[in-house]
Amino acid sequence: MNITKLNITLKDKTLVDINFTIDKSLALVGQSGSGKSLTLKALLGMLPEGMACELESDSEFEFKAGKTISFVPQNPFTALSPLTKIKKQFFVEDAKVCELFAQVGLDEKLLERYAPELSGGQLQRVVIAMALESNPKLMLLDEPTTALDPQTRVMILELLKDLRDRFDFKILFVTHDINSAKSLCEDICVIKDGKVVENGKMSTVLANPHAKYTKILIEANFANRDFRK
Repeated sequence: MNITKLNITLKDKTLVDINFTIDKSLALVGQSGSGKSLTLKALLGMLPEGMACELESDSEFEFKAGKTISFVPQNPFTALSPLTKIKKQFFVEDAKVCELFAQVGLDEKLLERYAPELSGGQLQRVVIAMALESNPKLMLLDEPTTALDPQTRVMILELLKDLRDRFDFKILFVTHDINSAKSLCEDICVIKDGKVVENGKMSTVLANPHAKYTKILIEANFANRDFRK
């Protein structure tokens, strides 16, 4: 799918003016303030009041948040009530919830617990299960592994990759962590100040970045050059 135009403005100021293609999975990478979060909010129809958005796409499916588009937040606590049992926070029948739990590798017993009783990795799996409820065509990921320990981070990325291949949905992974993006995405789009500065195949861009900004991001993410191999 192609986002042929995404233009976000506030009064007379252009905040984001980009376009990109999601073939299978795309990492949208940039530092804080680059426009990543605004892009996500625009795709979800959740821009702050006062901002105007022009969004054009040639998607093969209806581009609608909550139906064909699902969302996995950085902090799963923002998507879960701490006072409600996990099983009561889904919008599908119990049998379907159990099926979703199995798909993300969670024990059904956790459905009787509350969010504060679960580990960070378990909570992220719960949120991913919720994101699967609507059989999405596109899953938006907002730094879903940032708060996790290295071992759990790898497990979540492998889970997302497996689910993507099994259920054939596309992924837009919004992050500043190129190392995690490399594990999950085939393509990368680097943005700075609301503009695309570089895009292409992940392996090609990491091995031979052209933009100075991309080089800075890569050097900040990796302690050595072995990742390019």
